[in-house]
Amino acid sequence: MEHRARSIRTFLGAKNFQLSRQFYSDWGFEEDRISENLSFFHSQRFGFYLQDYYVKKWVDNSMVFLEVDDVERYWEELSNLRLDEKYDRVRIIPIKKFDWGQEFYIHDPSGILWHVGEFFT
Repeated sequence: MEHRARSIRTFLGAKNFQLSRQFYSDWGFEEDRISENLSFFHSQRFGFYLQDYYVKKWVDNSMVFLEVDDVERYWEELSNLRLDEKYDRVRIIPIKKFDWGQEFYIHDPSGILWHVGEFFT
């Protein structure tokens, strides 16, 4: 089977939809409102759906990997946004190096864990 996919998009839940919308906008994602309870957040061609729906077990086990071209530059730019100071539940964990590359972590206001990383080539 030949996949001719144009994108792959995950759905993320939000404990507080309005707060999460603001968080992702502050992070730098662009928002396209789809309905009262659903938005598409994107950066260039890549994105995800944020929905006004929360199930603790699901959200607590949700993870997203965002691959970037320069994790150290991205870390610095994200740190300068001070999202962890603006939002109570947001945590940013510094860069860790692995044999495959390097990454840092950010927890959104609902607890979703983002891995932001760069692969060694």
